[in-house]
Order: sequence, then C-alpha cells, then structure tokens
Amino acid sequence: MTRAYLSEPSDRNTAPVRPTEQDEVAAAGSELIGGPVGRRAAPQPGGWWTPVRVVALLGLGMFVLGMIQKAPCFNGAWFSGQTSQYVHACYSDIPHLFAGRGFADGLVPYFDRIPERVSGGMTYLEYPVLTGVFMEVASWMTPGGDIQYREQLYWMVNAGMLMVCAAVLFVSAARTHRNRPWDALFVALAPALALTATINWDLLAVALTASALLMWSRSRPLAAGVLIGLATAAKLYPALLLGPLLLLCWRAGRLPSFAKALTGAAASWLCVNLPVMLLAPQGWSKFYSFSQERPVDFGSIWLIISQRTGDPVSDANVYAMVLMALGCAGIAALALRAPRRPRLAQLALLVVALFILTNKVYSPQYVLWLIPLAALARPRWRDILIWQACEVVYFLGIWLYLAYTGSGDKHHGLPPEGYQLVIMAHLLGTLYLCAVVVRDALTPERDVVRRDGTDDPGGGVLDRAPDVFTLGGRRASHAKPVPFEDAQVSWGTATH
Repeated sequence: MTRAYLSEPSDRNTAPVRPTEQDEVAAAGSELIGGPVGRRAAPQPGGWWTPVRVVALLGLGMFVLGMIQKAPCFNGAWFSGQTSQYVHACYSDIPHLFAGRGFADGLVPYFDRIPERVSGGMTYLEYPVLTGVFMEVASWMTPGGDIQYREQLYWMVNAGMLMVCAAVLFVSAARTHRNRPWDALFVALAPALALTATINWDLLAVALTASALLMWSRSRPLAAGVLIGLATAAKLYPALLLGPLLLLCWRAGRLPSFAKALTGAAASWLCVNLPVMLLAPQGWSKFYSFSQERPVDFGSIWLIISQRTGDPVSDANVYAMVLMALGCAGIAALALRAPRRPRLAQLALLVVALFILTNKVYSPQYVLWLIPLAALARPRWRDILIWQACEVVYFLGIWLYLAYTGSGDKHHGLPPEGYQLVIMAHLLGTLYLCAVVVRDALTPERDVVRRDGTDDPGGGVLDRAPDVFTLGGRRASHAKPVPFEDAQVSWGTATH
C-alpha cells in the first residue's frame, strides 16, 4: 500500500498545482483537449499564457455567454409582459429598476422618494449605499431616448461594469492561493455565475469580497478589512467574514491582525454610509427596514413551509435568527476544536451558506456569494459540479414557476409542488457542499489543499501559525505528520 504524509507546512512547494494530477474528474475532462498535462509541458519563461490570464479570459468568455443567454429578453421579452421573460429564463432586475426606482427620471437615490407601484405610496431605494452609487453611475452613462431603448442600454452599461467586477473576481480568486491558481477555474467556468451575473448587482460585493480575501492571504489585514467594509456597503453578507477571522485569529494568537481588519472594515463602511446616514436618514435606513419587513420569499425553506401549510410564517425573522445563532455556535466549535485549525475559506463558506440557508429569501443570484468561497474551500470538480447542477436546476425552476403563476388560467410552467422540489434541490446541494467542507475540517488529511504539506495558503498571518488556544485546552501540532491515502502525491511517499 502506498501512503503519503503531510509533514510540517512549508514553502518548498511553490510550483502551481496541476488539477489533472490531483482530480480524476479534471483528468478525465482534459481528454477533450489532449489529455492531462505531461512533465514536458512546462510553461515557457516569460510566456504570455499564465494561469491567471487563462482563467480571466475563460471567465470573461463565460460572462459573455451569460449575456448572450439574456438576448431573448434584451430583444423584447423584458417589455412584452411577464411570462415571456420567464419562459426564456432571461429575467433581470436591472432594466426594470431603471424606471421603477427613479433612475430614468433623474431621481437621486436615498434623497428622493420614488413612487411605489403596488401601494401607490412613496418609498426609497432599498439597496445598500455602494450598490445605489453603482446604479446611479450606470444611469449617468445611459444616453437618452425612449424608455425601452434606455432600459436596454442601462442593462448593457451595467453588464459592462459588472464584467469589470467579474474580471477582478477571477484575478483575485486565481491569486489568493499562490500555488493553486487553477482552482479559480471553478469560479470562471461556473455555469451559475454565467447565468446569474447580470440579474442584479451582487457581483460588485462579490468582487470586493474576493479582493479582501486576496489581501488577507498576502498578510495585509488592514487592506482586507477596508475591502470587507466596502463590500458590506454594497451587500450585507461580507460582514459575516469577520466572524471566521475572529475565531481563527483567536486560536492562532493573531488578534492584533483581526483588530486591524475590523478597524479597516468599520472605517471604510462608515466613509461610504455616514454622509447618507446623516443627510438622508430615512432613505439610508430603507434597506435595513426592507430586509426586516419583507415577507417569506422565493427559494427559501420558509416558502416551502408557507406553501405547504398555508401559514405565512410571520415569525420567520425570529426562527432565522435562532437557527443562525445555533449554526454560528456550531461553526465556532468547529473552528476552536478541529484537530487542525480550519482554513479561512472553509469557515467563510460555512457562515455565508448558513446565512443563505436560514434567510427568508434565497434569490438565484445569491449563488454568486458562494462560488469563490467554494472554489477556495473545496476545489474538487465532483463536489462543485454536483452543487452547480443543483443551482442550474433551481435557476430554471424559479423562472418556470413564475411563468406558471403569471400565465393566468393557462398555467404554463412549473406548479408549486414542482417548484418546492427544485427549492429542495438547491438547498440540499448547498448543504452537501457544506457537509464535505465540514468533513475536511474534521479530517484534514482529506483536504485537497493540504495534500502537498501546505497549511492555509489563503490564511495570511494565520498560515503556519501555531495554535495558542483551543476548546478543551488541546493544541494541534502542525509539525505532526498526517497520513493521507493518495498514490498520486509525488513527494514524501513511503511504501508499506
């Protein structure tokens, strides 16, 4: 039997890890382009085709395919009634909110009230401040004309700006783990990213979060914190990353680094929010009141319960908070009791996934939050493909369900019972991904990132740091060999 050992983490493995040498799915898929990379296929010094550039170009190609997928809506389905855009699965919030949130009329977000179509009253923009700025800047770049033409151009302008965010995301994901740039292919080639990238503005926060993880991996906690704060000013979820950072810094005795990150996050968040908070408090608070007051909505377990029981689950906020608190307690126990300190990406994925799973709504674009974290936490094609398949099924299912509810007595599309099944599919897909990550944290010899003897290539100041605190007083030794069954590891093997 061939047994390999993970010895003390070190920097001696600096060559990029080749996926076809570690992943059977990647090796099988490579047959489409000539087979796995051989030992003679070394990159030429100074060559243009670096892993980062290849990943970025492939990712941008997928982004363009996602834009092409929206072509039926761009060519008229957005403007010819609700059902057509759902049947073609090309819906986007962006063109509809151009007029619906006052951008077409030159209204200033958070300062000017906008008419509410359903109630007939007046309201404010229900997005965080940095996202509102992004939307406003796109409206400035949208030329005049009739409203349909302007809505089309507004989507195109936003798509171009979001493509820049996507490029930042791809490059950041490829550079976070120095010796594993090819793991960013999980991000670049993710079908759910191509399908959902231009539904809403989430890519702005996702790109900033990925950049924050890159800065943390380079041992720049203050810069990472500033980017987390900016990301939180665009979407609420990036603030959740501060929890894993606190736990891991506590265990590793790196609390000063966490303090720098927290300070940077608070400062940058305040720089964006404080002016609007002081000058337009009602408009600024709309996002938070809307999040609190919105009813149970698409994609959540609460919607299944509501539809099955007829109960609107008015206490969903309370239930979600309780489940979130319990889940965070479990993640904290994992962070402080695991035999080896979990990697940052692993805990980040778990806490963001927990937030999504317990939330009142699980919109299709929320998958964007998880894709870069999944690529860093569990870079295995089999697991990523299983999860992505569930998300693609849900992406198609929600539009078919909306087509069913919007087609009147004809009921063309997916009935509620079918929609509940696709909700369960994408919830279970996310739970499956979390389960394998938890397993990796509890049995670190199964963590593919640590196969070559590294510790946490995205951990920055945490990488190779000894533990100073664990629950129960047990401290893991990073120098202790960890057995790992894999005959493909090319060094440190012994035959028994």
